[in-house]
This record gives sequence, C-alpha cells and structure tokens, in this order.
Amino acid sequence: MNTLYRFVVLIVAVMAISCSTQDNTDYTRFVDPFIGTDDHGHTFPGATTPFGMVQLSPDNGVSGWDWCSGYNWIDSTLVGFSHKHLSGTGIGDLADILFKPTVSNLEKGEFLPPKDFSQRFKSWYSHEDEAACPGYYALTFRDWETKENPIKAELTATPRVGIHRYKYPAGKPANLVIDLGFAINWDSPAETRIHVVNDTLIKGYRRSKGWSNNQHVYFVASFSKPIISHQLFEAGMEVEGVSLVNEKSTEAIISFGEISDLMVKVAISPTNTDGALKNLIAEAPHWKFNKYKRDASALWNEQLAKVGVQTSDPALKRTFYTALYHSFIAPNVFSDVDGLYRGIDREVHQTDGWDNYTVFSLWDTFRANHPLFTLFQPDLIPDLINAMLVHYQESGLLPVWTLEGCETNCMIGYHAIPVIVDAATKGFEFDYELAFEAVKASAMQDIRGCKEYREFGYCPADLVNESVSITLEYAYDDWCIAQLAKILDKQDEYDYFMKRAANYKNLFNHETGFMQGKLSDGSWKPGFNPLYSNHRDDEYTEGNAWQYTWFVPHDPEVLIGMLGGKADFASKLDSLFTHNEGVEGEFASSDISGLIGQYAHGNEPSHHTAYFYNFVGQPQKTQELIHRIRTELYSDKPDGLCGNEDCGQMSAWYVFSAMGFYPFNPADGKYQLGTPAFDKLVLKLEADKDFTVLAENLSPENYLVEEVYLNGDKLDRTWITHQEIMDGGELRFLMKGEEQ
Repeated sequence: MNTLYRFVVLIVAVMAISCSTQDNTDYTRFVDPFIGTDDHGHTFPGATTPFGMVQLSPDNGVSGWDWCSGYNWIDSTLVGFSHKHLSGTGIGDLADILFKPTVSNLEKGEFLPPKDFSQRFKSWYSHEDEAACPGYYALTFRDWETKENPIKAELTATPRVGIHRYKYPAGKPANLVIDLGFAINWDSPAETRIHVVNDTLIKGYRRSKGWSNNQHVYFVASFSKPIISHQLFEAGMEVEGVSLVNEKSTEAIISFGEISDLMVKVAISPTNTDGALKNLIAEAPHWKFNKYKRDASALWNEQLAKVGVQTSDPALKRTFYTALYHSFIAPNVFSDVDGLYRGIDREVHQTDGWDNYTVFSLWDTFRANHPLFTLFQPDLIPDLINAMLVHYQESGLLPVWTLEGCETNCMIGYHAIPVIVDAATKGFEFDYELAFEAVKASAMQDIRGCKEYREFGYCPADLVNESVSITLEYAYDDWCIAQLAKILDKQDEYDYFMKRAANYKNLFNHETGFMQGKLSDGSWKPGFNPLYSNHRDDEYTEGNAWQYTWFVPHDPEVLIGMLGGKADFASKLDSLFTHNEGVEGEFASSDISGLIGQYAHGNEPSHHTAYFYNFVGQPQKTQELIHRIRTELYSDKPDGLCGNEDCGQMSAWYVFSAMGFYPFNPADGKYQLGTPAFDKLVLKLEADKDFTVLAENLSPENYLVEEVYLNGDKLDRTWITHQEIMDGGELRFLMKGEEQ
C-alpha cells in the first residue's frame, strides 16, 4: 500500500530528523492553536496532523457565523469532540462523528429529540483547564449545573485516525455518547448508522447535506476496555439491537462500568467502513497514547522546522509559527491508505500511488497559500494538481471550492487555474496537456457568468450578480491560461486568452477612476457609490469599488497608466488607506474587516494591494503598510486574526510578509519585496539548500528598508524570483528608521 508505506517512511524520517538536527529545537512550542479562535478568525484548537483527514476538536454546540469551526473562545460549553472541522471558513459545516465522555445516562424509555441529544450531555469548562499544541488538545470539563464530576479528555491524531484518552472520576460510570445526528450551521444529517460489532469495536457512517451537498464519512471506533452495555437511539427513541440505520440521526450511549481510564481510536474514511478499518490498522496499531502524541508533534515539527527565525520578541515568534501551522492544515488528504477515494461523481476511485486531497478554498488560497506550498511543500504539489485534474476528469470542470469531495461552487473565479499555472511556471511535474485541456474547459463553460463574460467582454451588472469582481478575476485567470499556453507553445490559445486577460479594462470608468458595474447595453449602472457593498446583490464580492479596483495583479503597469500614471496612481492608492468613512450598505458583508481606511485586510481581495507602491517608485509606503498590518492586525492572542483564516490564506499572507516578500501575482514566479520581521530567517529548502534573509539594524523603529542585497549584489529592483530563492543564498536588508 503506497500511502501506508509513505506514512511509515515519513514517521521514521521525522523521528530521525528530530534526533539529528543541530539545535534539536522543538518548534511546536512556538505555536498556539488558540490564536484565531476568538472574534472572526474561525479556527479550531483541536488535534490534527499536517494536511490530515482528521481534525479532532471540541464543539460548543452552537450554530452561528463565529462558530463555523464548531468552537469559539468566548464559549464555555462542551457538547463533545467531533472528527471533522474547517479551519477559518466563512461558512460552517462538518463537525462529523461526535464523541462525548460522560458519567450521565438516560432512563429506559426516555425520549430525547435528536436536536437535543448532545445538549442533554453538555458540560461546562474553563480555559484554565484547557491546553493545546500542534497535534494535541486536552480539556477537563465538569457537569453543567453542579460543576462536579471532572472528566479529562486528551486528543491526538494520525492523518486518518483520531486518538482519545479519557480519565473519569472515581466511583462514577464511564459512559460514552456517540451522536451522529449532531450538526452545526449549514450541515444536516441525511442518513446515519451505528453498528456495535463486538465489545471493543463499533462501526458506522454519516451521510449529510449542507455546504457539502452529499458528504460521506465512514468510521470504525476501537476501545481499550470492553463495552459492558449499550443503548441505541433512532431519532431520539431507544431501540433494541446492535445496528441502526436512520434517515436522519442515530445515537448511542456506550457503558464501560466504573473504570478510570479509557482510550478510543476512531478511524475515518470517505469510501466505506472497510477503508476506515484499513486506516485504523495501518496508522493506529497500538494503545500508546503518548507515542501517538509524540508522532503527531514530530510531524508538525518537521514542517515548522523548514523556517528558522531569530528574534528577541517571543510574541512575534508565536504569531509567525502559528501562522505557519495554520497554513499547513488544509487541503486535507481524501484517500485511504490503499489509495481509494470518493470522487466528485460520488463513485469510489483508485489512485495510482498518489494521495487525493479535498477542502480547496481556492478563491482565498490561490493568492498566497498555494504559492507558499511551492516553497515549503514541493512534494505535495503534484498530488494537489492531480487532485484537481481527476476532479476535472470526473466532472468536466476544475474545482472551485471543494469540500469533502463535493463541489460547493462557492465564491467566484476559476482559481484552480492560477494554482496549476504557478506550479507549471515553477517546473513541477504533472500532465501539462491534460492540465491545459482542463483550464480551457473551465474558461469555456457556460455557467457562473462565463457565457456573458465571453459574449460581452465583461459580466453585465443586469445579467450577472457580483459582475465587477467576476470580470476582474476571470481576466486574471485568463492571463494564467495564456501563460500555460505559452509554455506549451500554443500560440493561438495564447493570443486568445491574452486578449481576454484585458477584459478588466471594459469596466474601468475613467471619469470616476473605479472599476464599475456596466449594463448589457454598454452604459454604466446608475447610482454608483464606491463605498457601497451589499452581500446579497451587488457588483462586488464581499467588498466595494475601493477594494476591488486594484485587482489587476497581472497588468499593474497598465492599471497605473489607466489611473493617470505613477503620481496620480500613488495619490489614489494613498486615498484607499486614508478614506475612513467606512463601508456603506445595510447588508455589507461581515467579511469586510481589518480596515485601514477602505483597505480590508480581513478579506482576501485586498491582500496584494499594499505592495502596489513598489510599482510606482514608492517602496517605503509598501514597507510602512506591511509593518502596520503585521503589528496591528495580527497578534498572538485568541483574537489575533482580523478576519476569517480561510484555510490558511490569512496566515500565509503573514508568513510571506514576515519573511520580507510576497507573491503579488501568484502565478508569475516573482515575489515583491516588503520589509522583514526578523533579524535572521533561514528557509530550509530541498537538496540541503538554505535561503537566508538578514535584516541588519532591525528594531521596532527601524522597519524601513534602505538597501537590499542578493548574494552580495545590490538589487535595483523591488522583486526576486522563485528560482533565486530555490537556488539558495542570502537576501540582506539594510534597515533604517523613518527619521533617516
């Protein structure tokens, strides 16, 4: 089994690395998984491995925007620990396969409505009794009303298995609730099953509909102690037997008698319970909880050790390494150890030696998170591209926003394209011809505004909602397609898509200086207000004209000319960051957060904008803004993110910008320079190469850049290339203060 072999080899390699590194640094101690769990960050604090299938984390039992991950720092209610969670999304789903240790039970014949089942066993906790680090979570919780009967739960994980360890109070019954009907936000169970196989094994599945419209999760649960008795519930009513299938929900209360300790291993699979059992046998063959914990920590330490930093500021180090940690949670592996996975067609397929992946938040992550992978996860890139290409082969289109193997069609653009083209530009190996076939198919579809975009050269505001944003993002994606056509020497396609890449010009109003909605008759949509945003019906996606006018990352020089040249462009850009009237509109999107003037760092369309000053000869303003964003809008506190984490993008922006450079155009193989956050930073690359970033004379006051040297040569440009980094070497910044 190829995947099993790779997992075993990885564990061995990680342990070898952890024993042989010169400094033996445990980088996981610089990570705080609670960062982003408060306010609108929407992260989860529980146990997972890098890009793992399992995210075993606590659930508060609340449906709401700030509980999209199932957990929010402000809460003190626990309803259980489920095995699937989203990291920082703006829509809530998952929280599948809920387990909850308890000393309570239900009376014989007691009816409990399914929606109340988990609430019936809810507990109270304090953050003082909570701890987390990469790959591990622990919580001691108590009875809701009396605050008595403390139970300690510890959680860790392998890629496909959640490992639980519980300590029950003495003299109390050790029970365990399994609630497959539990759901949050958009999720709704459609069919569930629990089967008690024997006194140490339970298996089952949960099929649900929600943001993921046909999700399958199969599981097997193995127990370290024998089951003494069990109760099974269908739709809240106790029934006899060992196996239940219910249209909506099944629940179980498993009793182990008066024992003090219990371990549970829960393996999941997208294919079937046989797949889950194979995952369990391959990844969790023993009952040594601390070894699982150490192995998970070692997996994380291997990833975090790819960057070494020097700073006297421990908060800065925590913020950086937690951002790196968050950047490597998604996408999630979506094939079993034997390579079987459930495709977009909902059929089970077999890979030929690579791992399939899901949870592609591409509207967010194409901007910085996927480019970050090309630096730090080169072995992962071919698998991610293959996952996108089989999605195309199974559905006819590339993924837009896939969740558990289902296409949600959430957000705009066809942003698998820049991810694929970025990988091709940087020389990663995959089937380029198949990739070109796929990107072209997505660009020539007749849904999601594409037909109107091709017909008019823009999306008319009277025919397509979010018309301006869609036009701008399609134009960028078209530029990316042209670059792949160029690599493949397809001149006709190159010319065609380069022409389409200029479609953004059709929505620029020279009189107002903004990208505006245009009607199908060619006239501007009346009533234009650059401050206005409407999440329900508008020309802009989670933004307004101030925020979206700058989205031309493939053609910055032309946009500068359209806005009157460098001086006028810089003046307009200044206004973006100083226009403090606020976003207008009764139904303005909650995603528009982290405001500096009209710049909204809490949402992705703005993430490249501060680097625009580099193109008009004012790099100091880029440096000032990057420093301000890093220090004001990120921190090492639970509310340390100013907007949704969005599966790694918010953190990837920070990682890049703290290193001193950023992928302004995510598919051109270049990084715009900003200002580094660390005295010294070392990127540990392939083939034992290092790329070192030095910041001489750096201090809280000296964050501006006086000169930059690459391998000893003074740079007369504001960018470096991906290849220059991968070749190894040294990037040296000479820092200065504002008064200089």
